[in-house]
Amino acid sequence: MDFGTATKLILLHPTSIHKQPGGGGAATTHRLWLLLVVTLFTFTFLLTLINSTKHSPSTSAADSSASATAIHLLKPVTDALLHYAAAANITDRMTSAEMETISAAILSCSASSPCNVLIFGLTHETLLWKALNHGGRTVFLDENEYLISKYEQSLGTDFEGYDVQYTTKVSKFRELIDAVKDRRRNECRPVQNLLFSDCKLGINDLPNHLYVIPWDLILVDGPKGYSPKTPGRMSAIFTAAVLARSKKGGSGDKTHVFIHDFDREAERICSREFLCEENLVEVKDSLAHFVVGEMESDSFEFCRVSKGKGRKVKAALSSSRTTSS
Repeated sequence: MDFGTATKLILLHPTSIHKQPGGGGAATTHRLWLLLVVTLFTFTFLLTLINSTKHSPSTSAADSSASATAIHLLKPVTDALLHYAAAANITDRMTSAEMETISAAILSCSASSPCNVLIFGLTHETLLWKALNHGGRTVFLDENEYLISKYEQSLGTDFEGYDVQYTTKVSKFRELIDAVKDRRRNECRPVQNLLFSDCKLGINDLPNHLYVIPWDLILVDGPKGYSPKTPGRMSAIFTAAVLARSKKGGSGDKTHVFIHDFDREAERICSREFLCEENLVEVKDSLAHFVVGEMESDSFEFCRVSKGKGRKVKAALSSSRTTSS
C-alpha cells in the first residue's frame, strides 16, 4: 500500500488567518469560530468519556437503583395478575382468597432466593403461578398429555411440564390409604426417594431429577377427583407429603403444601393421614395450607402426634365457611 498517496494532510498556516483584501476577512473569521467550536466539542466529548470511565462504580450504583425500582414495581404487577385471574368468568377457578393465599406464599419464598414450586394440575391459574414465581423454577404435572404439549408449544422452553399416568380411583381411596399404612415401614415410608418405591400411592415415573429438587412449595390442584371413577388426588397428596419430608436444601427446612378442594372427603382424609393436622396452618374457602418439615430417614410415622379424629380439620373448615359467608 502506498501511504504517501493515500494520506492527505491539511496544514493551517498562521498567515491564512490574516485579513485578505476583497472582503475575505469575514469568511476567515467564520472559519476560525467554526474551528474553535469543533475543538471545544471534541474536548468536551473526550473529557466526558474519561470521567464516565473513571466513575464506573457510580454507573453500577445507578443500575442497582434501577433494579431496586423494578422490584418495587412487582407488587402492582402481581395485584393486576390476581385481579384479572379472579375476575375471569370461569366456574372452576379458585376464589380470590385462595389465590391470594398461594400468591403470598410464592412471593415470600421468592423474595430471598429462587423458589422451587411443584404444581399438580393444569388449571385456569397455571400462568398466574408461573408469572408469580418469576426467576424461580415452576414444574407442572398433569394427567392430560395433550394439554401439556399445548402449553409447551405456546410457551416453549419457558414451560416445564410432565404428564402423569394415575392408576387410582376415588372410589378406592380408603383401601389405598389402608395399604399405605400397612407398608409405612417399607415402600410407603415418609422419607424416601420415590423413584425407587413400589408404594401404591407413590408417583415413581417422573423424570429422575424431580425427586431430588428441594421443593419449597407444592400445590395439589389435580388430577380430577369430582366423581368415584376419576383418579382422585390421593397419589398427589401422598407424593407431596413424602417430597416435603425428604427435602434437603432449598430456601428452608419446611415445605408449604396447599391442597385445593379440601372440603371433599378424599382430599380431606388423605391430607389428615399424610400431611397431618399438626401441620395445618389455615383453611381458606376450600384451600388447606400445611407447612411440613423434613424428617429423619429412619422415621416411619407421617404424623408426630395423634390425628385427633379430625377435630382441627373440622374446626378449620367450619371457620372458613363462617368467614366466607
